[in-house]
Amino acid sequence: MRTQVAIIGSGPSGLLLGQLLTEAGIDNVILDRVGKDYILGRVRAGVLEEGTVRLLDEAKSSTRLHAEGLPHDGFSLAFDGRDHRIDLHGLTGGKRVVIYGQTEMTRDLMERREECGAPTIYGANNVQPHGFNSDTPYLTYEKDGISHRIDCDFIAGCDGFHGVSRKSVPKKAVRSFEKVYPFGWLGVLAEVVPVNHELIYANHPRGFALCSMRSMTRSRYYIQCPLDEKVEDWSDDRFWDELRRRLPAHHAEALVTASSFEKSIAPLRSFVAEPMRFGRLFLVGDAAHIVPPTGAKGLNLAASDVHYLFSGLAEHYQDRSNAGLEVYSARALARVWKAVRFSWWMTTMMHRFPDTSDFDQKIQEAELDYLIHSRAASTALAENYVGLPF
Repeated sequence: MRTQVAIIGSGPSGLLLGQLLTEAGIDNVILDRVGKDYILGRVRAGVLEEGTVRLLDEAKSSTRLHAEGLPHDGFSLAFDGRDHRIDLHGLTGGKRVVIYGQTEMTRDLMERREECGAPTIYGANNVQPHGFNSDTPYLTYEKDGISHRIDCDFIAGCDGFHGVSRKSVPKKAVRSFEKVYPFGWLGVLAEVVPVNHELIYANHPRGFALCSMRSMTRSRYYIQCPLDEKVEDWSDDRFWDELRRRLPAHHAEALVTASSFEKSIAPLRSFVAEPMRFGRLFLVGDAAHIVPPTGAKGLNLAASDVHYLFSGLAEHYQDRSNAGLEVYSARALARVWKAVRFSWWMTTMMHRFPDTSDFDQKIQEAELDYLIHSRAASTALAENYVGLPF
């Protein structure tokens, strides 16, 4: 098989890149080791920046998003038993975010790709990129016991933190930066009305809590927990009781509970691999960087990577220029590190750390107090939350 761009991974970044390329008339093939149903069964975050929404518009995959997505003009910081609203819309000159589940975004992109007849190969085992430091890169894979080869011009590694793309690069060619946080998030999904019409980020002596949603009838809640906690030790009742303790009284009283249908513990880390380009292999999204979910940046960072890579590929095929591809890594990483900083800052400000001293705690409290009483500080938070331009 021959194609112009081979994409490893059919998560949101791979599908978004593939659809943008398809709409621009650039041939591409997507491969994934798992099946469509498995991918759609994964539960992920869904706070979309306006830049991500624009890319979905360009990929002609946003009809349902505009019909069902929930625009949010602000969110609440809760501490000291009180709510403090951050007016995203007012502080950023009219910008907002949209709540729309990553699974739904993935489904929309899959359906649009199927409508266009663009090829996706599921169940592709032992995918391996070759020759990406030459002018003739190719992929090999196995399916149903048969070996296959795809020759291509470029390879996009959209296969996540544990994928083969980054692992295929010589270790000495990659520099990694990592910070592992000493806690995780215990999260539940339940078919209940959200406790608030906007998200609530809560700082509490017992630990962080987040009240989010997937729709007006489906809620996603999180609480900070030690890394050695086990999901099976947390009954629904125990979770709801702990969440109530960490919220201001009026939210705790309004909280509607029910049996959860998904419950998991996610560790938190910051990770960046540099560079993001190796000859004709480009790393995209989680293959190159991970951020803690506190700032809602993971999915949106993957989208901005796609924007930079798609722009470079379109320029290559339409204008016969490699200028965009040459600067892909530098452009992407400049935005990545700003988002990593913001996610680290939000995580540091909102969580209780095991080794926090009395001095550290007073600094955190002063930071929160300054944030809500300074328009400049609130604006900086809002600008980062709605997404820096790309």
